Amino acid sequence: MNSEIASFPAYCKDLNNYKRRKSIEVDIGGVPCGGDNPIRVQSMTTVDTMDTLGSVEQVLKMVAAGCEYVRITAPSIKEAENLGAIKNELRKRGCTVPLVADIHFTPNAAEVAAKIVEKVRVNPGNYADKKKFESIEYTDASYQAELDRIKEKFEPLVQICKEHGTAMRIGTNHGSLSDRIMSRYGDTAIGMVESALEFLRICEAMDYHQVVLSMKSSNTRVMVQAYRLLVQKMDEEGMQPYPLHLGVTEAGEGEDGRIKSAVGIGTLLEDGLGDTIRVSLTEEPELEAPVAFNLVNRYNNRNTHNAPLLNALKDPYSFEKRESLELNTIGGHNVPVVVANMSQENAITLEGIKNVGHYYLPATDKWTTNDLAADFIYSGNKSIDFDVPPNGMKFIVDWTTYTTTKEKANIFPLIQGSQLSSTSIEQEDLVFVDWNLEAGLELDLLQGLSNAVLLVGTSNHHAMATIRQFFYRLMAAKIKIPVVLTSKYEALSEEQMQLYAATDIGGLLIDGLGDGVLLHCNVQSLSDTKFSNNLSFGILQAARTRMSKTEYISCPSCGRTLFDLQETTAMIRKRTDHLKGVKIGIMGCIVNGPGEMADADYGYVGSGKGKITLYKGQDVVKKNVQSDLAVEELINIIKEDDNWVEPVQNDTLIEN
Repeated sequence: MNSEIASFPAYCKDLNNYKRRKSIEVDIGGVPCGGDNPIRVQSMTTVDTMDTLGSVEQVLKMVAAGCEYVRITAPSIKEAENLGAIKNELRKRGCTVPLVADIHFTPNAAEVAAKIVEKVRVNPGNYADKKKFESIEYTDASYQAELDRIKEKFEPLVQICKEHGTAMRIGTNHGSLSDRIMSRYGDTAIGMVESALEFLRICEAMDYHQVVLSMKSSNTRVMVQAYRLLVQKMDEEGMQPYPLHLGVTEAGEGEDGRIKSAVGIGTLLEDGLGDTIRVSLTEEPELEAPVAFNLVNRYNNRNTHNAPLLNALKDPYSFEKRESLELNTIGGHNVPVVVANMSQENAITLEGIKNVGHYYLPATDKWTTNDLAADFIYSGNKSIDFDVPPNGMKFIVDWTTYTTTKEKANIFPLIQGSQLSSTSIEQEDLVFVDWNLEAGLELDLLQGLSNAVLLVGTSNHHAMATIRQFFYRLMAAKIKIPVVLTSKYEALSEEQMQLYAATDIGGLLIDGLGDGVLLHCNVQSLSDTKFSNNLSFGILQAARTRMSKTEYISCPSCGRTLFDLQETTAMIRKRTDHLKGVKIGIMGCIVNGPGEMADADYGYVGSGKGKITLYKGQDVVKKNVQSDLAVEELINIIKEDDNWVEPVQNDTLIEN
């Protein structure tokens, strides 16, 4: 094993067996976080904080849904003071849920709130710093002067928290890194980590340890790397193992929001990181907790499987795709492929393949596809009873069916790994090999293969780590065979399948492991094939490995929000969801808007009651646009940028 590669500092004690990281315990209003306590679930209100009764009613709904902590925004002193009225009314109604004040730009509001609620959240990028997208040159002396200024601003809050037994979350947001951090560290995971550690060092110097940390981003890859690096850096500096709050900012709504949240949060949970989570959906806040519990309950009875400990054979703090051979359109520098599973269908028909994005149009005698068209279709033992077009779809069939197939153009065989030594595949251009990790197959069977792609799956519940270990074995043996990741899910709800698959598969893709996806999902009352195919594309997009549709970076709303986020997001989606690969940020206010939209192509941000500011990247294009005109103005900006295409009007495609 290459000692240089294997020397990466560990963020996880065991990369192959599930073991939750042991953090210190932080008391939050009698509901402790970290230590041996369960992973806590929380959410955030969306009602104006000055609406006391409205806030109380919403908190009660959230608690009934399972929320163990409730966060409320306090953008100024008046909202911070009103937290007392909200808390008093909740206590009168018998609700003792710990309250968390969400603070960004106003240290004095944080100091007021810390005397009232059980926890305050501060954002290092906003709390005592600024973000104007300016590049600033610092000497060591001038940088230290800035740290001294932050210390002076932050120490009073720490002292108040110590005196009142108030906990604190130091929550870095990728989108609100200060100009100071950006100037020295750039838009990087280490910049996010250092932003939080600057504040944490002040806490430690003041002997204050009731701290929870977070590294949130709308980019799942950046988020995962930052959390891992935070754990490693705290250990390196000899700090206590503080609890971690996990979350993906601006995840969005519906299926996309759930998949994106699971790719980010689930990847970290798999390696035992995380003590409290919030799933940020552009939906009513009481709908977030059930999704979060679907994620965390998976680890209640996670058993170890006594796999040998392997060191990481690739850097877990940066992205680099595993090197693999290029075969057909799989591996090499190609984006990961989607293999649709149609083996459970009664027959492979022209009508059936519409579910995986391929359409035959009789009127023109032509084939066409939509943006979610599978690259390969696995038909099992079903023969293909129509002419496969020369370009577009490709089929994978079981070996016995393949040997009786007369026309083999764009049809490829699948054999079992155990058949490799007894099956003559040398004359085939491309062969798929079903490689089950529980079959005990030796890697020697793969040495020298130059025309095979593995379909790798496991029945182990700790699937991500099990398959990751297999990749490390391939890398150690210098085997560059392409790998399609496969998973089977049965007897689960639709949402659980989305979350589990996004965790198991997305966690590998985040690290550049995997050249494709094949999902087997048994979903009652749905088209299994269509559901699995769409889910595969959703996971690839959430892991930032293949962009196949418009991405919406939409915040979950809070008391700062200046318009109806759910309604507006739906309206923007209706007009723009055909813009493949375009990223649109939809932000309720200015707090994280400009920063998060540094990762978006276009932005729609509330700037006042009935007023919208439109962005291109991080640059303002139009200010204070009337809200009833803003969507049309956004579309005009996209058109002016030559990124607009007219939606397809073909009835067949629209129907499907």
